[in-house]
This record gives sequence, C-alpha cells and structure tokens, in this order.
Amino acid sequence: MTGDILFICHRIPWPPNRGDKIRSYHILHKLRQIGNVHLASFYDDRDDEQYFEEVSSQLSSHYLEFRDKPAWRSAAEAILFNKPISLTSFASNKMQKWINNCMQGNDIKYIFIFSGQMAQFINLSDAHPPIIMDFVDVDSAKFASYAQEGNLVMRHIYSREAKKLGTFEAKIAAQAKVNFLVSEAEAALFRGQLSGKGANVMAMGNGIDHIFFDPESNYPHLDKNESPYMVFTGQMDYRPNVEAVCDFAQNMLPKIREQIPNTQFAIVGRAPTEDVRALSKIDGVEVIGAVDDIRSWLAKADIIVAPLRTARGVQNKVLEAMAMGKAVLCSALAAEGIDAQNGEHFMVAKRREDEADLAIKLLQNAQMREEIGSAARAHVIATYDWSPQLGVLDQFMQPDDME
Repeated sequence: MTGDILFICHRIPWPPNRGDKIRSYHILHKLRQIGNVHLASFYDDRDDEQYFEEVSSQLSSHYLEFRDKPAWRSAAEAILFNKPISLTSFASNKMQKWINNCMQGNDIKYIFIFSGQMAQFINLSDAHPPIIMDFVDVDSAKFASYAQEGNLVMRHIYSREAKKLGTFEAKIAAQAKVNFLVSEAEAALFRGQLSGKGANVMAMGNGIDHIFFDPESNYPHLDKNESPYMVFTGQMDYRPNVEAVCDFAQNMLPKIREQIPNTQFAIVGRAPTEDVRALSKIDGVEVIGAVDDIRSWLAKADIIVAPLRTARGVQNKVLEAMAMGKAVLCSALAAEGIDAQNGEHFMVAKRREDEADLAIKLLQNAQMREEIGSAARAHVIATYDWSPQLGVLDQFMQPDDME
C-alpha cells in the first residue's frame, strides 16, 4: 500500500473513556486496517499526554495540540469573522499548517474528518482527496433545541450558532464522498435539513466492547449498598448530562424516596460542575466525580438511569450499562438512537413524569431487573459489536484504493 489516510479529529482518541473518544478510537483502528494513518487532533486534558507514546507507535505521523482557547476569545472571533463559535473554538494556525504540510508531503488517498468543526481545516475550493465525513450528531440541531429555552440573550446566541453551523454543515456535506451520522434517526434529520441538496448521508452506528464491559470480567468490585442504588454515568460538565441529573435529583428522587426510603442516587463522571456538586446537599444524592473504572460503579448499581432531556444520536452510557447486564431506565430521547425493545432490553419513560414510577417499579422487583439485564447483555452482544457497525466503511474505503 502506497497511499495514506489523514484522520482529523477534534479530541485525541486515547484513552477511549468517553462517548466521542470511544467512537473515534474504534474508527481509527478500523482505518489502520485499510492504510497508513496520519493523525491531526486536539486534546484538552493534560492527563492524555501519558498516551502519546502509544499514539506514536501506531501511526505514520501525528500532530497533537493542547486546546485551551478561552471562550471569550472564541466568541469574539466568531463575531469578527462572522463564523459559528463551534469553528472559532477550534481554529488554529498551527493545526492548519501541520495539516497542509502533511497533505503536501504524503500520498494522502483519503481524508477522514471526525466531527464537523474539524472540516474547517480542508480548503474545499482546492483539489483534495475524497473526504469521508463523520458528523456523529447534527450539532446545528442541538443548538437549535437550546435556542428554544433560556433568556433572550442565550436564545439569540444559540439561534445564531444553529443557523451558521447548519450552513457550514451543508457546505461540507455537499463536498464529502459520504457523510456519516451515529444513527438512522440523526441521518434522517440531517437529510431533512439538507432538503435534497444531493449529499450522500448514511448511518454508521456505535458499538460496544462487550468483552471489556462484562459483569464477569476483572475489575475492582465495590461493596453493595444495603439501600437501593441508582447510578448515572457521564461527562459531568456536558450540558445535557448536567440538565439530566439536576432535574432527576431535584424532582424525581424525592418521589422515589417517598415510596422507597433511603434510595440513593450516585452521579459518576469527570468534571462535575458547581451545579452538579451542589446536588450532594439533597438527601440521597452522592456526587462521585471521576473514577478509575466505570464498570465498578455500573456493577454496584441496582439500576442505571439515563434521564436525558436533550440527546443526540446513540448514548454510549446506555450501551455500556446494558453490556454489564444492568436494567437501564431511559428517557425517550436517551433511547431514541438505540435498537432495542422497551420493556425487554431496557425501560423507557415516554414522558418525563413517568420516570419516578418506572424507577420504583424496577427497584421493587429484583426478578424484573435480572431479566431485563440478562436480555440487555445478550442483545448488545448480538447487535452492537464494533466490527459490523464500522463495516459500512468498506463500501467507501478499500485497501486496493490505496495502491
């Protein structure tokens, strides 16, 4: 193979310990089966630097840039240059220079772009190799949903972001060989936004490492609580996660504890915001923060809750819990991108106000929890292995194309 692949990513795929990094990690390993890979990526956590040696050993070349641009500067640049903040937040002359040099100095046959904002580093007006675009989610739609609430200033900011980012997404989509979204629901949404502009839009789902997320695998085991124990997992400075745990702790947990006193709700995940940390003042709430092994906390739980009020695509937190054989209670939005049956593989609260009643039902019925958890793990193994999920790439990228 003489040709190479340039992989442009908004966050270093190592370690695969959060939703976007899990997906990009597995995609990158799939690309390495096709050809030599050059990686251009940002990182925003100094702890990730311990993985640089592993990155170097697996790639033909790489450029990793620490991203610490303050929000005020990104906003100022967005206004000055009439761009969406999503782009100016990641704009970098150093990143641009490295990507330009990589493309000039190597026989790049494909450009794989992970996350829409990173497409700004390819000049679409110049000749370029075929672009494989993974938007993952329709970010412009996320900002449009944010624009429906909050004060007038924030509504204006989010509305502006949705419009400008949507225009950019459409421009990229028209140029790409294929545009991937994480679920068919997201793909259909994006096709609707493009309104027949001829872009090739397909779903490429997420998978789950069901060997790692196995209740019988080797991980530290925590003591079980005597009291009923509910767990939420996620990056706890991410707005949809913050909204979910705040509403659940403040409005659902008290109703649950009326029926099942001493029920505990643990919030597990990195970087809890001040609002999240404040929830620990509520009876029954534990804010755990970052943990060494998320499996320990999934195993400790009686049920896993995913009461998201805003959600896009496929929720890895739900797949991980299902793989660990746990009964998962999801909001309708959290369940939307997951191919599973309500009542068999997980429980879905079709209305927000149903969440407390369904949580009580699960916590009071150990046999139901066991049956749903067992069915969930079997379903994940059968449906969500990474290899078939990423097999769609074979339609667009072949080793023979690299000659």
